[in-house]
Amino acid sequence: MKRLKTSLLIVLFSVILVPISIAQDWAGLDHYKKENANVVDITPNEKRVVFMGNSITEGWFNIHPEFFGGKFYFNRGISGQTTPQMLLRFRADVINLKPKVVVILAGTNDIAGNTGPSTLEMIEDNIISMAQLAKANNIKVILCSVLPVYDFPWKPGLEPAQKIIELNKLIKAYALKSEAIYIDFFSAMVDERKGLKAEYSQDGVHPNEAGYYVMEPLAENAISQAFGAPKPVVRKPVVRKTAVAKKTSATHKTPSTVSTKKTVSTKAPSTLKAPATQTKPVTTGKK
Repeated sequence: MKRLKTSLLIVLFSVILVPISIAQDWAGLDHYKKENANVVDITPNEKRVVFMGNSITEGWFNIHPEFFGGKFYFNRGISGQTTPQMLLRFRADVINLKPKVVVILAGTNDIAGNTGPSTLEMIEDNIISMAQLAKANNIKVILCSVLPVYDFPWKPGLEPAQKIIELNKLIKAYALKSEAIYIDFFSAMVDERKGLKAEYSQDGVHPNEAGYYVMEPLAENAISQAFGAPKPVVRKPVVRKTAVAKKTSATHKTPSTVSTKKTVSTKAPSTLKAPATQTKPVTTGKK
């Protein structure tokens, strides 16, 4: 009887502990472990880019892999993830791959509450932390707007539309402040309800192929900008001044005419003033 009870206890504990051990990889560090181990060292001229995100990023590769083909683009999206999870795996899935650029698309699952309640400021803090980690490792940062959502199918009634607009304002403001590049997917894909246009999604959250076709040129332009030439140095215009011509006023006296026959007193003509010399306008600067 005692042996039976002991066996039952062992079985019970094993049933409880197995899910716990699986759930310990909360950040998904194992998700791309094999792929990361097979990544070769970056070459000097390689334009390596890592895409960090959630199911929208992961689905990008699944739905339109051609966008990633033939390029040094590494997709590190994990479905359902929130920004604190991405922050925990940022070193393993981004920094250790030594990319030149990282594209961060995150925040919608935080608003949905996938890993618990989260304020907009908390989401912003996590995105800023990822951006700071990237910059500290000489990785250029591209921050993406959160895509529009009218309602989450798995958590209806949260009214995320306005929250996403406010979060995007925070992300854009930080991008401008930190000299990161900002991609505005939102404006290109939003409908009159402040949700995702029906032609770009089947569920109102995740883009379909048409949706990714809208996103791709915006992403490519941002990546090109990140790899582009440095900003030109703005030089102050040189003001060239033209010397002002001085006015000259000369008085010419005509001598008296002397007659040999008879001295006739003739009045000298009126003093003639030379016409005033026109001064050239002072050039104050180039137009």
